[in-house]
Amino acid sequence: MKAISGTNLEQAKSHNRRVVIEAIRTSGPLSRAALAKLTALSTQTVSNIVEELEGAKLLKAEAPQKIARGQPITPYSINPDGAYSIGLELERDHAVGVLTDLSGRVRARIERAVDRPTPAEAMPILADIAEELQRDLRFDRARLLGVGIAMPGRYAAEGVTSLSPVTLPGWQDFPVARELAGLVGVPVLVENDATAAAIGERLYGVARGLSSFVYLFLGGGIGAGMFLDGHLYKGSRSNAGEIGHMIVVPNGQACACGKRGCLDRYVSLGSAYEYLNVQDPGQYTPETLDALIEQATGRIDAWAKAAAEPMRQTIDFLELAFDPQTIVLGGSMPSSLLQRLARQLEPLHTPVNPGAERSLPRIMIGATGRDTAILGAAALPIFSETNPQFDVLQKPLG
Repeated sequence: MKAISGTNLEQAKSHNRRVVIEAIRTSGPLSRAALAKLTALSTQTVSNIVEELEGAKLLKAEAPQKIARGQPITPYSINPDGAYSIGLELERDHAVGVLTDLSGRVRARIERAVDRPTPAEAMPILADIAEELQRDLRFDRARLLGVGIAMPGRYAAEGVTSLSPVTLPGWQDFPVARELAGLVGVPVLVENDATAAAIGERLYGVARGLSSFVYLFLGGGIGAGMFLDGHLYKGSRSNAGEIGHMIVVPNGQACACGKRGCLDRYVSLGSAYEYLNVQDPGQYTPETLDALIEQATGRIDAWAKAAAEPMRQTIDFLELAFDPQTIVLGGSMPSSLLQRLARQLEPLHTPVNPGAERSLPRIMIGATGRDTAILGAAALPIFSETNPQFDVLQKPLG
């Protein structure tokens, strides 16, 4: 049993700093008084934090606003140029890099074609993309927080090494973060694509400001990223959300994992391509695949109808197990497929509290589209630096 640690008040300043940034990020420009009220921090504490963050250029003062009585108030907002981050995404047929500012706006983008690259082939390509992104935009490199990379597959402890992603054979036990950091010279954070997408959606998408939601990443397979009570939940081995291998049809279709009837076999791009008789999607460009989907309306509707019930079961399980505010659908799956699948899901199974009023729909479509994973990857260093982390309030054990 893991011991419970006590309160580490020395780290409270770091936590409060993140709380102030999070409040402004989710609510928009706020005055010091509004921040104190919203965060339950003292006015003096908020003033000290705001001065520090403004001095670090992470916040900027907006034009003073005249109120009915008293002195004008000065709202503070996130300074987009206060920090930058690079996001990388590696798939079997392409590598993409983006440079984003603190607001999440993409300031530069590069894409390169690859063919199921090995680590030895991919690392120099990714490092070169990161360097070229920095050349494309003039900015203070001291404000580069780091590099985030989203990859398919499962990960070892702390999300550092890849454990045999199906789409990228040969990456077993490879220390992605360590090797890439040695090439780019800044910290590198690695996450699976579903978790990275959930972070991106919470920072910049429809889940902005939500404390509990499940993000379902639909691509070659299906995975989940989860925020529970404001915490990113990753599980004991950083592999929470591997729902693609949850059995939804007993003794159903054979899965590459060795089981039968896994969700991946019914709700994924791979299952949709089977309805289109596409044997190797890697032989087609994304534009060609989109055209095939648009032309084969009948077969795609048949896929969506067949996928609906396994998806309803999954949504029912997630709602019963985690009680999220909403479930967000997104990922690399084309928007047209997501929309057709979402329409087929109604009626969903009866919720656990059918009489309760809801402020959000049970199902939402993500805002960031196919770029969700890479925007999530770029968000990783920003999230690491600005998101409230309650574990810093605990004393380390040992």
